Amino acid sequence: MNLNSIGKYVRKSRIAKGLRQEDLAEMIDLSSVYVGMIERGEKVASLETLVKIANALDVSADYLLCEVLKHGYKAKDSVLNEKLDSVCDEDRVKIYDVIDTMISHSKKKLK
Repeated sequence: MNLNSIGKYVRKSRIAKGLRQEDLAEMIDLSSVYVGMIERGEKVASLETLVKIANALDVSADYLLCEVLKHGYKAKDSVLNEKLDSVCDEDRVKIYDVIDTMISHSKKKLK
């Protein structure tokens, strides 16, 4: 399991909320050193801790695990849809065109 990717999404979500490691640690009743170790992929968070982190950061657990879950791309799809909602229609069309082009040139297609 790629612990670095889990930590990356914890860190990304924490920063997006404007929180320091110390702030998150206080919210979930852990040390900031331990939070840092999770973010760097040095420690595996227990299920209970992962749920506390997700709840504190207002994200889903599948978002934090999206790179290690077989169907984690669905969480990324949701995040991308939210981002697409924030761009103008003209840019959205361009983004979809780029995605369509990339898919058409994809070497491996699922059936």
